[in-house]
Amino acid sequence: MPGVVFDAGQYRTQVHASPHAIDPAVWDTLLAQQANPTPFMRWRYLAALHDSGSAVPETGWAPQFITLEDQAGVTQAACALYLKGHSYGEYVFDWAWADAYRRHGLRYYPKLLGAVPFTPVPGSRLLATNAAWRRRLAGAVAQFAKIAELSSAHLLFTDEDDTAAFEAEGFMVRHGVQFHWTQDPTSPLTDFTDLLSRLQRDKRKKIQQERRRVADQGIGFTAHEGRAITSELWEFFYRCYTLTYQAHGSSSPYLTRDFFAHMARDMAEHWLMFVARRESGEPVAASLIAIDRERGAAWGRYWGCTEPVSCLHFEACYYQPLAWCIAERFSRFEGGAQGEHKMARGLLPVQTSSVHWLRDERFAAAVADFLASEGQGIEGYVDELRERNPFKAQPPPG
Repeated sequence: MPGVVFDAGQYRTQVHASPHAIDPAVWDTLLAQQANPTPFMRWRYLAALHDSGSAVPETGWAPQFITLEDQAGVTQAACALYLKGHSYGEYVFDWAWADAYRRHGLRYYPKLLGAVPFTPVPGSRLLATNAAWRRRLAGAVAQFAKIAELSSAHLLFTDEDDTAAFEAEGFMVRHGVQFHWTQDPTSPLTDFTDLLSRLQRDKRKKIQQERRRVADQGIGFTAHEGRAITSELWEFFYRCYTLTYQAHGSSSPYLTRDFFAHMARDMAEHWLMFVARRESGEPVAASLIAIDRERGAAWGRYWGCTEPVSCLHFEACYYQPLAWCIAERFSRFEGGAQGEHKMARGLLPVQTSSVHWLRDERFAAAVADFLASEGQGIEGYVDELRERNPFKAQPPPG
């Protein structure tokens, strides 16, 4: 439903079928004003998903970006939304909800989704100039879903401000768990050896053994940031990336080769690549990390290898990035969705949030009951994980 959706006196809501319908400078200026901006919400990133054929109607991601303009025609708020014909590439699973709709003869798809496609990274979703416009934008998302007669609207991996705005508009909140490493500002790590020294003995020994196995197989690493990632390295990485999908029984990666070409050309400063090499110099694996030097944050994103090497995944995806983040004085490394095994590598559990609205009141009530029960389970799960803290207990102050 591109075009004007409705006028609400003080503002006008528009829906755009392409990120190119929105001024990039306006979008990125709004993003910079948010509490938790990430590179994945930048206009160039979203446009690359669109232009590369990665997130387009043909793949089940039809852009329906919303903007709110004041009476002077100035954009005060914006949000990236998609009409989804499936639930792939989201990492907040609603397959059971879709199946329940189908079994009752109701249509679940298309649904409205607010997320960065294929990217389970928490961050700001509502780009607004202030809290009042954020609340209006949350309301506009719900109103658009109603006007379009959609079954539901879902905003994934929302930050605290956005979650509160959606909850005030009647959305239900769902929690999940991820594993992040965060630098302790009161006692910052100096290097990876310092990190090991703070871990419990069994965790420290396990990491040392895993790293030794990689080294004993003649594997070393090189790190390449920004423009230092050559076209040859991007090609090698994409080969590894596709091999990972093939190893899991899929021949079609979510992201196309052209998407990474856009990243190399337009957003090189936000990428860091670790390449595993044999002593001969032959590359055998690569991991790709997103970075934001201004905010001191890094995100583990993709990896792949050309041959199986024991413990190589842990070295490429956790130990190398963590050592780099500590050396570069970064404050946070997010390891991605799921995976309790990350705790043994120094990443601790954090709760994530998503918000959900369902048109059918009966299903909304059933989902609310489910989320209440699931929420209690998540709280207990996080408490249990925190009791298994891999770090040694710190002595009390004083």
